[in-house]
Amino acid sequence: MPPIEFRAHDAYRQMAEIRAFEERCLALGSEGLIAGSVHVCAGQEAIPVGAMAALTERDRVISTYRGHGWALACGVPLDQLLGEVCQRAGGVNGGRGGSAHLTAPAHRHFGENSIVGAGVPIAAGLALAATAREEGRVVLVSVGDGAMNQGATTEGILFALARRLPLVIVCENNGWAEMTRGDALLTGSLAERVAGFGVASSEVDGCDPEAVQAAVAAAAERARSGAGPVFLECKTVRLLGHYNRDIEHYRSKADREQAAAAEPLGRLRGVLIESGTATAEQLDQIDAEALAAVDAATVAVRAMPEPDPADAATHLFAPQRPAGASDDTRAGEQPEVELTYQKAVNGALRTELATRPEVVLYGEDVGVGGGIFGVSRNLQEEFGAERVFDVLIAESAILGSAVGAAMAGLKPIVEIMWGDFLLVALDQLVNQAANVRYVSRGELTAPLVVRTQQGVTPGSCAQHSQSLEALLAHVPGLKVGLPATPQDAAAMLRAAVADPDPCILFEARSLYQTKGLVRPDAPVEAAAGARLRRDGADLAIVTWGTMVAPALEAAEQLAAQGLSAAVLDLRWLAPLDMEAIAAVVAATSGRVLVLHEANVTGGFGAEVAARIHEAHFDLLDAPVARLGAPDTRIPSAPALQRALIPDVDAIVRRCNELAGAIA
Repeated sequence: MPPIEFRAHDAYRQMAEIRAFEERCLALGSEGLIAGSVHVCAGQEAIPVGAMAALTERDRVISTYRGHGWALACGVPLDQLLGEVCQRAGGVNGGRGGSAHLTAPAHRHFGENSIVGAGVPIAAGLALAATAREEGRVVLVSVGDGAMNQGATTEGILFALARRLPLVIVCENNGWAEMTRGDALLTGSLAERVAGFGVASSEVDGCDPEAVQAAVAAAAERARSGAGPVFLECKTVRLLGHYNRDIEHYRSKADREQAAAAEPLGRLRGVLIESGTATAEQLDQIDAEALAAVDAATVAVRAMPEPDPADAATHLFAPQRPAGASDDTRAGEQPEVELTYQKAVNGALRTELATRPEVVLYGEDVGVGGGIFGVSRNLQEEFGAERVFDVLIAESAILGSAVGAAMAGLKPIVEIMWGDFLLVALDQLVNQAANVRYVSRGELTAPLVVRTQQGVTPGSCAQHSQSLEALLAHVPGLKVGLPATPQDAAAMLRAAVADPDPCILFEARSLYQTKGLVRPDAPVEAAAGARLRRDGADLAIVTWGTMVAPALEAAEQLAAQGLSAAVLDLRWLAPLDMEAIAAVVAATSGRVLVLHEANVTGGFGAEVAARIHEAHFDLLDAPVARLGAPDTRIPSAPALQRALIPDVDAIVRRCNELAGAIA
């Protein structure tokens, strides 16, 4: 590829506009037109301007939260960008993202990220999709030097290296990690640090847009060729504080003066004048035009209304189909077959891989080994190592790449080996996946599927036994399901794959070898809806996951005692099927036991009980009762486990106590 011409006047114009924009943001913040913090990139303008001059219209960018310059260099209109920073309805995201979390996919900008370092795994996922779809795209992600100490950054770089992804990581090293000097804690070249991983790395003069353009052009060509990621440490300066109200009491006068002497706009101005390429008057005119453009954008933003409060809760999920609806034309008339829970999941994965070319399946040991519980066994042999593959033991990279890949049109199904391991990388679900649709007002979505397993089995320990469904069901933007039967293990997985939003499925390790009838070609359901497993008139047991089978067995024993117990399997905790709960409460005259394996305090049963009390208090003959594990850790010894987890006898006893209290 021939070298890309450096257009110095264009670079100066863009840099002048970014500088004027950032200064205006500070002024509007002082005026009170902007709520909250603003992180400006004054002094770092050469990096986005030089980088974007080197990329094509097909390439994509994820930026650090100091990303206004990146958005402008990507082509986001001034008024829409300033409107977003000012949280106005006319902002590019309607005020949902604000200064540090804006996104503009129509302009190649796939979002700022205000979680330090978290954007690298997501960018790796965008690059994964570009490779899988043979699009020829390069993805560039910018981070600050402080992000180089984050585990997610390292995981994302190594994920890209292992997959040889077309990713360019640009580190804007301004010498400051928020309010701490970068060299106060660690010294040495960041480029050399990353080169130690085997990643092509180099240092770049980040105050010279021509040098940045040349470095990014070479990096993009290498990445696009299939040689893998490239890391660029762009040495730059920070002219102003970490955020708009930072008085920089921690910073010496000499450091500020050094930054002012090296900053890129004044430096390029001097080069242009000294070389005779431009006069001072011509550059003054460019400065004036940049300021005029920002002035015009400011006038437009002042006229913008604030966002409509009625819109505050929209765009969290795609419109939901009714729970019984299906548009699946692939369903046939195959007879039911008896399968284990494990083989039901395997069959559903096979079906989705066979019928949806956008599906990729990956995680730790899911490819060659077929998963430590055999759930993905033989799928790599059948569909190839590009569709079903193993990745590093790096949960942030697994979940973050799934977010990026889903944003770019793939349907990733990723496995986190144990539910407890979600906690290593919870940010990528809570702060990333759950926000994509909402912040972008539906312009972007992240319809990933996370499979994991949880719960107590003999010999499991406190780091391999937790029931964490309440944690994720608490997060708006995520759908959470717990299949209790082989049929649901297959059906709910297929529903999650068909769903346009991020879904987390907690399978049950203790159920993998249980058997049940499964209809392999059943119509694809919506990712919603409870199921009444047993009718009853005297009381209701509302439960999910591992407690469904014990609840049904307890109901049999209660029936022999003359007590008729209904069993409602919630299946999906988010969204919660309140209609099914209302129906069972009414049918049993408001006698309800909420049952789960998780410990009682903060368990999802508290949410179910509260909603019943709020919506159906008039139907209750007694307060809703709860039964779960006591508030303790889970031991390894089976005898100790049995003392903690509700069993059939405990359920029967609690139901009899509830019936006795009513009587």
